Amino acid sequence: MKIVICGSMKFSFEMLTLKSQLNALGFNQVIVPHNTEKYASHEWGQESRAESTENKINHDLIRAYYQEIFEADAVLVANYDKNGVNNYVGGNSFLEAAFAHVLRKDLYFLHEVPDMSYSDEMRALQPIVLDGDLQKIKR
Repeated sequence: MKIVICGSMKFSFEMLTLKSQLNALGFNQVIVPHNTEKYASHEWGQESRAESTENKINHDLIRAYYQEIFEADAVLVANYDKNGVNNYVGGNSFLEAAFAHVLRKDLYFLHEVPDMSYSDEMRALQPIVLDGDLQKIKR
């Protein structure tokens, strides 16, 4: 089973931790965003560079991650607190969750859907909320 993890690059360390935890649970194909390791180690510097428009265009990151989602069985949105929003889901992660929904992939949110301007749209994607428990992911 192939699982793609999505989330803000601010959560790069957490996404790598999730990948390790999923591997320990027997999920051997776990994909994280491009250069997550560099972001987690602060090799790439500030978050703003990591999530910049220029970086997304120059590396064709949206199309590349769509392809990963297309080839996956499931998508896990790593939604943690950010910028004063509990369980934050940013624009890219919302877009990737929508890709999963349209492609009829299993869609998981690590935590509850956040209270944001597009919460209704996120709920309409019908994610399975794990409440932080990765063992709830179906095999």
